[in-house]
Amino acid sequence: MRPTDLSSRCTCVVGLQWGDEAKGKIVDLLSQEHDVVIRFNGGANAGHTVVWNGHTFKFSLLPTGILHSHVVGVIANGVVVSPPQLLQEIETLHKAGIDVRGRILLSDRAHVVFPYHQDEDRLREKGTAQPIGTTGRGIGPCYQDKVGRNYGIRVGELLDEAHLERRLREIVPHKSRWLGAFASQAACGPANPSRADTLPTWSSGEPSSDKAILELASTYADYGRQLQPWIRDTVRFLHQAYQQGKRLLFETAQGCLLDVDHGTYPFVTSSNSSTTGLWSGSGFPARYLERVVGVVKAYTTRVGAGPFPTELDNHLGDYIRRRGKEYGTVTGRPRRCGWFDAVAVRYTAQISAADELAVMLLDVLSGLDEVAICVAYDLDGERIAEFPSDAHLLLRCRPVYERLPGWKQELAQVRQLADLPKEARQYLDRISELVGLPVGCVSVGPDREQTIFPP
Repeated sequence: MRPTDLSSRCTCVVGLQWGDEAKGKIVDLLSQEHDVVIRFNGGANAGHTVVWNGHTFKFSLLPTGILHSHVVGVIANGVVVSPPQLLQEIETLHKAGIDVRGRILLSDRAHVVFPYHQDEDRLREKGTAQPIGTTGRGIGPCYQDKVGRNYGIRVGELLDEAHLERRLREIVPHKSRWLGAFASQAACGPANPSRADTLPTWSSGEPSSDKAILELASTYADYGRQLQPWIRDTVRFLHQAYQQGKRLLFETAQGCLLDVDHGTYPFVTSSNSSTTGLWSGSGFPARYLERVVGVVKAYTTRVGAGPFPTELDNHLGDYIRRRGKEYGTVTGRPRRCGWFDAVAVRYTAQISAADELAVMLLDVLSGLDEVAICVAYDLDGERIAEFPSDAHLLLRCRPVYERLPGWKQELAQVRQLADLPKEARQYLDRISELVGLPVGCVSVGPDREQTIFPP
């Protein structure tokens, strides 16, 4: 997977596990040879980390490729947007001396995350016997309002304050009553008392006051004015860019195993986090894709609840977490760690039509006497090689491991495949064989130069 390969005009980078696969680094590398980089799903629950010229950037909404001065970054219609978060990320770039004027486009069709979405998210997690482990950023409730149609507000509506106020007068009383009733039922007190002085008290059980609604409308109309230079019809832009011969790079948020349709439901995100979401999330036909890069860690991690067959809840899991600095980009939560699951990755590679693998964080596994790969599952005494469609079945699966010798050599300085320990090369070859895809890239550290491209 050489970044200088100019044979593909449309590329998608997709995570093949439960997210956090270090997709940001791959997008950064590929952005060198692309003109437009597009986010098409998720919201501020996603986190991409990129090390750039001595700075570490953590993006939740901005496309990673925006760090390249020639790249236009598009936040497409499938993303749900928190305006203050987006403005904060833009300000972070300005402070670092990165000029993004004219290089960020925000879809007028993207839906807006409001404070009541965040309150609803937290209340749902507190009030259920089986929490999903959301980030509490309001992403799921915002998508629910989008699909429900009655209460969703899109970015373009922020540009008309009178219209926005009318919409909020319809929505806020409903949200106030619902959240108040839910908070009382859950017996968890105010949803977010720290914001009570500036925003409606959603848990009050009464319709919010005119003053509170006016303040909310004014605040978000002001966000709209700040974002107006970047708001446009991104569907039209993408089609025009393609017709003009521009090279497009799509980046997914989260990972395929969190896809709302194809992941470990219900322990998933609220969008299609595989390539299946590209068409609806951007308005750009997925059939134009020429290259799909599937990103995986050399092991497996997961944040939040849900089945995880290869989880290592022991000293080995702690070793991987410590060396890999496995803590959530957005939440800071410690990630659950385990061995590489070839059954799961083979499945996600198929549904995403991946052409090649980018294997990340191989250096984390240095120092182990032995490494393992899950090659099948034991489901109630029966060996299966296919990924189950239901989380309750996956919960009963036990991993069938193939064990390989580990390696002691640290890999941070390795730049050629031939210089890797033979055990590390054997490990990569076995992953490639089990998944059925070539390894086009190997990462041995966070910096751009710590990347190996097999011949």
